[in-house]
Amino acid sequence: MQILIAGASGFLGRRLVSHLRDAGHDVTPLVRRPPRPGEVRWDPTSGVLDATVVAAADAVINLAGAGVADKRWTSQYKQVLLDSRVDTTRTIARAIAAAPDKPRVLLNSSAVGYYGDTGDHAVDETAPAGEGFLADVCKVWEAATGPAEDAGTRVVLLRTGFPLDKDGGLLKPLYLQFRLFAGGPMGSGRQYLPWISLPDWLDAVGFLLERDVSGPVNLTGPEPVTNAEFSAALGRVLHRPSLLPVPGFALRAAVGEFGGEALASQRVLPGVLVREGFTFAHQTVEEALQQAVSSITQ
Repeated sequence: MQILIAGASGFLGRRLVSHLRDAGHDVTPLVRRPPRPGEVRWDPTSGVLDATVVAAADAVINLAGAGVADKRWTSQYKQVLLDSRVDTTRTIARAIAAAPDKPRVLLNSSAVGYYGDTGDHAVDETAPAGEGFLADVCKVWEAATGPAEDAGTRVVLLRTGFPLDKDGGLLKPLYLQFRLFAGGPMGSGRQYLPWISLPDWLDAVGFLLERDVSGPVNLTGPEPVTNAEFSAALGRVLHRPSLLPVPGFALRAAVGEFGGEALASQRVLPGVLVREGFTFAHQTVEEALQQAVSSITQ
């Protein structure tokens, strides 16, 4: 399969490119700098992407977007978070609509932030959008795929939870914290955390490339756990205590508005993946954590 991918240099993008190439696909990254051989330049800020390049692809994957936790949420950075997602998605969707031959599928990144704070209530893809900044971003982000869907391309919205890997995402800072005997839950610890193992995330993306599925798909593990349960599992895997909680007020003081979003409870279930027969390699958070840190502890 000929695949165009945006966001190929990010935490998930780098691993997905390798995963897809190992599976035999021909992967072409979209880049904003001068391209190297095998890459294509684009400018999503200006809405520039050659439709003939898109026409040559069987599939397009868009993972582009500024890091949610990279900086404090000033009003300026919140605009960056929104624009970096909507501009890229809109540019790709419009290029697909303009292409003489349409890619069969667009897999477009989104997030479980769409659901807002669900408390103890379990939700799947049929649940409505929640409230809060991230939920609002997800709604506009997903809507930007409209031109591609209207043009007849199958569109899948990848509502990703927290992929677990030692080198990035949620686990990277927690690993050091726990190794220093300073690990523990955030806030009350009762809020749900929608994890997924990185191998399962990669396999799910490959699965959705081939499967006749469209619309939102939750990329989360089959058994969401509370933050306290996650911390206890990580402590067991690393043979460290998990007794030092991070109070909610301290988190909000340290990182501002993002701290409030980080304390949200999201009990999100992978309803579509389960219905479509996807097989999870890691059914529990402890299995996922063991896999994620195994290369460190070997």
